[in-house]
Amino acid sequence: MAMAVEAEQLSKGFGQVLAVDDVSFAVPEGEVFAFLGPNGAGKSTTINMLCTLARPTSGTARVAGFDILEDPKAVRGHIGLVFQENTLDEQLTAEENLRFHAVLYRVPRAERDARIDRVLALVGLADRKRDLVSAFSGGMVRRLEVARALLHAPRVLFLDEPTIGLDPQTRSLLWTDILRLRDEAGITVFLTTHYMDEAEYADRIAIIDHGRIVALDTPDKLKAVVGADTVELRTADDETALSALRLAGFDVHRTSDGMMIPVPDGEAAVGTLVGAAGVPVRYVHVHRPTLDDVFLYFTGREIRDEPGETRSMMVRARAARR
Repeated sequence: MAMAVEAEQLSKGFGQVLAVDDVSFAVPEGEVFAFLGPNGAGKSTTINMLCTLARPTSGTARVAGFDILEDPKAVRGHIGLVFQENTLDEQLTAEENLRFHAVLYRVPRAERDARIDRVLALVGLADRKRDLVSAFSGGMVRRLEVARALLHAPRVLFLDEPTIGLDPQTRSLLWTDILRLRDEAGITVFLTTHYMDEAEYADRIAIIDHGRIVALDTPDKLKAVVGADTVELRTADDETALSALRLAGFDVHRTSDGMMIPVPDGEAAVGTLVGAAGVPVRYVHVHRPTLDDVFLYFTGREIRDEPGETRSMMVRARAARR
């Protein structure tokens, strides 16, 4: 399978701070690949290196078949990038923003109108083509940025925290657009996020913390590492139920207000557990491992936001490019 992105022992330091520490991974063409981690984990720094906006301290990578150090111009010509911050000109219309981008990327003049209409249609903004961006909602701005990133037909689309600051409904709509784009255009999507639910859209997830990849696999396989489902029961007589369930062969753990039973498939086991308890059941809850559990398992703590850390990392990155 052809690889859209390959990183080999990629590292980036800013003075005494090692923002990215010896990461290696490969992303097949057509995959949605997510870097999941908290602010300051090294996600944006990795994207900056892959997009040739920052030079690695060590290691290298290939994007769309081109070496980021030996052929950065070719890399830039084959990628689309949506930054964390809005980089559109709000005093221009959607069409004018896209036309300016088309000129920068040397899209043939004869193809510009058709391409602009196509990408606007893909993100559901065809009817807002001639409206000023200043009149757009936050979700519409992000969708227009995705459209702009696709205008020059990139092979790899990089999305750095694409839905940050958006409400849940708008985030869901944006992801509907992104997945449709992947399916229709066959592009590879590489995103960074600290939202667990957003990472679920990915075919594979790399969990990154303190600059290092601590786990990489599909969402389901990562969850399977954490363990089995658990069923929580509360009954009219927990002591009697506990004895009956253990007699039936279940591994039952007493809690402060009920029982927890680990099972391979929680939903399928509910009927058997209720029947085996032998007393009226007042409460049943099935818990399946989540990405929150996965992150806690591999890092020893929950994912966290650290205000100001992302911005300080960007400041250091910009200083390093001067």
